[in-house]
Amino acid sequence: MELGKREIRYTSHDGLDLYAADYGASDARLTALCMHGLTRNHKDFEPMIAALDRRDVRFISVDVRGRGQSAYDPKPENYSPVTYAQDMATLLDLLGLPRVVLIGTSMGGLMSMLMMRTMSARIAGVVMNDVGPTLEKTGLARIGGYVGAVEPMESWEAAATATEQVQAPAFPGKDANFWMAFARRTFRELPDGRVVLDYDPAISASLGKVKVGAVTRFLTWRVYNAMKAAPLLIIRGDKSDLFSAKTAARMIRRHPDAREAVVPNVGHAPILDEPEAVQAIGGFLDRLVAA
Repeated sequence: MELGKREIRYTSHDGLDLYAADYGASDARLTALCMHGLTRNHKDFEPMIAALDRRDVRFISVDVRGRGQSAYDPKPENYSPVTYAQDMATLLDLLGLPRVVLIGTSMGGLMSMLMMRTMSARIAGVVMNDVGPTLEKTGLARIGGYVGAVEPMESWEAAATATEQVQAPAFPGKDANFWMAFARRTFRELPDGRVVLDYDPAISASLGKVKVGAVTRFLTWRVYNAMKAAPLLIIRGDKSDLFSAKTAARMIRRHPDAREAVVPNVGHAPILDEPEAVQAIGGFLDRLVAA
């Protein structure tokens, strides 16, 4: 599929310049708002959009503040899912979109939960990619070990090698082309030819605020209850160290219209161009387009 990306630039409620990418026909029957994970950006969803090859769905993929082409926030305390969800409401208002499907990877899935609580009437359905109300300590510790390490690399080859070193446990057996494509989505080139991870190092502070105790779990499951207002598709990598099969099963039990698709031999988080993910998301979109 030829992506045909268009730029959207807008201003947040607190005056920050933000960016999103727009793929597909503006008059498509359904619009999907795609929200990336902690250290990623809008390009994270390009493999999925290409693999789905939909002409009846418009995809809006965002750079959350502090990532990609969105401005860095001078107040790092604003790097939180609550603020990000406010930014998404601003974007939907700007585009005049009364109803969308949410596709959220990791942090983007947590944003989806908050948005369902505050604007459920605008949401036709939700795809949550490898995340839920309970996060596993092992995965959080692993992510905390590399977030914020953004020293420039000398070349794209070095960036691809570094990407493989960090992500290989989640994507075993992948070749050099996979790792270079991964690096191209997550790094940016500096004027001197070096490349650096494409996010504000200050976002690492937000990870330290994530708690996994009993009180936090109780509160996040309370937020999850709002998800019952729309159909839910859960994508889970079967090797995920952040999102357990136990949590996914509990989510399904507590939701009247939830389904799960498992991506084999993948950890946190599936790219969403895997055959299992494409089939599940495609079927989910078919249902919402026909509604």
